[in-house]
Order: sequence, then C-alpha cells, then structure tokens
Amino acid sequence: MRTSHIGLAVAVAAVWGFNFVAIKVGLKDFPPILFCVLRFVLAATPLLFLGFRQGPPVAWRYVLGIGLFLGAIQFSLLFAGINIGMPAGLSSLVLQSQAFFTALFAAVVLGDRPSARQMLGMVVAFSGIGVIATEMPTGDSLLGLALLIGAAAAWGVGNIMMKQAKAPDLLRLMLWVSLIPPLPLLLLSYAVEGPERMVHALTSLTMPGLAALAYIAGGATLFGFAAWGFLLRHYPASLVAPFSLLVPIFGMSSSALLLGEGFTPVKMIGALLVFGGLAVAVLKLPALRPAANKA
Repeated sequence: MRTSHIGLAVAVAAVWGFNFVAIKVGLKDFPPILFCVLRFVLAATPLLFLGFRQGPPVAWRYVLGIGLFLGAIQFSLLFAGINIGMPAGLSSLVLQSQAFFTALFAAVVLGDRPSARQMLGMVVAFSGIGVIATEMPTGDSLLGLALLIGAAAAWGVGNIMMKQAKAPDLLRLMLWVSLIPPLPLLLLSYAVEGPERMVHALTSLTMPGLAALAYIAGGATLFGFAAWGFLLRHYPASLVAPFSLLVPIFGMSSSALLLGEGFTPVKMIGALLVFGGLAVAVLKLPALRPAANKA
C-alpha cells in the first residue's frame, strides 16, 4: 500500500473518529432527529450541482434499503443515544460492533459462516460491552447504550445491502442514499420533537452548531466515503478494513481532550475488551509456516 494511501486511510479514520465530538457539539443546538434530517439534506446537496440525469449506480431497491437502515435508522439511533447521555468516545467504540452484526447477518442472509476467530472476537467484544453496561447508571445512560447497539445492528443490515448492491461508485451511491432519510425523519421529528422545538432550533443557530453540521455532512460523509471508496477500489477490503480500528482510538482520544470525557477503570477494561475483540475479528495474522528440516 502506497505511503500516501496509508495516510489517506488514517485521515479517514481520524475524520470519522472526530465525527463523534462534532455530533455531541451539534446536539447542543439541534434535537437529534432534526439534526439527522439536516445532515442528510446537506450531504445530498451536491446532486443539485452534479445533476440528477446520471441516476444512482445501483438498483433503487438498494438505494431505498441502504437509505433506510444505514441512513435513517442508524443515525437517528446514534444521535438519540448520544443525546440522552452516551459519551461520544464510548459511542465511537460501541458502534464498531457493527462488524459483528454484519458477520452474523451475512451468515443468515448470504450463508457466509463466521470463522472461529470471528466468533471469538464477538464473544470478547460483547463481553466488553457488558462490562461497560455495569457502569452505566440505569435510565437514560443505559438506554443510550442500547440505542447505540441498535444503531450498530442497523449498520450491519446496511452493510449486507451494500455488499449485495456492489456499487461501482461509493460516493455517488451515498449522495443518492442521502435523499432517502430526510422526509421520513422530518415527519418523525415533527411528531416526536414537535414543531416548536424544530422552529426554535432553526431560528437559534450558532456557529458551533453550524460548523458541526457542516463537518458531519461534508467531512464525515462526503470526504469519508469518497476516500474510503477510492481505497476499496484500489486495494483488497482485507487490507483497508483494519484501518477502521483507528476510528474509536481517534474518537475516544478527541472526546477526552475536547469534551473532558474520562474513563473509570471498569469502563477502560470494557473498552479494551471491545477493542481487543474487534482486533481479533478484523486483523488477519500471517500463517505460521513450519521450518524446513535441515539435513
């Protein structure tokens, strides 16, 4: 892998990791569902300049399915979970359990049986989430953890659809996918968050809130997926995927530095178990070859 492309992969991981800090900042200005609406509206705006004549790169059923699970459900649960008390750093880690949900759903839908190593990684990682749960106070914080796990599961479903779609252009796919969530989420925001709260958020904009929105839509979505798609087109997924392990490292470190989020010893043990499980499942160790017998 070229040095510049390694740098690009690390940059994507950093952008995606810092994204959780941006979410936390933006939620001070926007209710979570409305925040999701604005995120996808802004992410889809390049289509106004690129034109709609060149349609989506995959069948519409995939655009709708990915837009629903990878877009509307995943991000509404993620934003809601962080909004009610889930720390941004831990959120960046727990959300990576999507790798295990993807493996489980692939086994059911595609017949791809997870390896013994992947199963071990799942057990270790979910035991870590269980350890983290013991330190979460009952009520909103524990519900936030449950919402993050639900977001990871929705991401897993979206990953299966992405694999089946086999999109040749990941950026163009994400632009079209971004058209799907705004309308249903807008109706949900109106019903759950109420018109008064929506109007207040839109008429009381602050620079930090606008910057967070621009970062999430432009940096994490457009740049992130464009660069990730570029790497996947040039290298095997097995070579690119391990860089996703850097996302929670950047997420947890940036949230600690910028948001002052600390870790108790129990949460640190749980985080290490989750990260260790991810590493076991994602990283491929070189096979050991027996030494040749010498005469």
